[in-house]
Amino acid sequence: MQAGWWWCGLGLVLLCSEMLLGTLYLLWLGIAALVMAALTLVWLEMPLALQAVNYAVLSALALAIMRKLEKRKPDLRIGQAQGDEIGREGVVTEAISPMQPGKIRFAQGVLGSREWVAYADSAIAAQQTAIIVAVEGNSLRVAPAHPASSF
Repeated sequence: MQAGWWWCGLGLVLLCSEMLLGTLYLLWLGIAALVMAALTLVWLEMPLALQAVNYAVLSALALAIMRKLEKRKPDLRIGQAQGDEIGREGVVTEAISPMQPGKIRFAQGVLGSREWVAYADSAIAAQQTAIIVAVEGNSLRVAPAHPASSF
């Protein structure tokens, strides 16, 4: 019965540590320790070696479940609109080439800034318009804006 209380204590310490750190790993390890506490309270004569093996298996299963659930989450970009910036048009202020980044300026700010470092797969001269095709970290990937054809 003594081992059950040790497992319970370990589980509570891990859960409290999780609240301080927020990693989600300690949450699952703490839950595994609490399950071990319940098992040792039900099976009083469980050998210490079997307890350690059971805890290792429970922890591995819990972490595997967490990883599987974590992969299901959509990729959230905190502080950024979900693709609203793609297609926005701006004016190139410093020429852009495939080998050299340039700068692009927008009439209204894009993700909090009006001027951005920009990369392109083709050359875009200064004072030409370009559109955003991707956000890559702290810079934008742009392409030349084609004038609308009139029929």
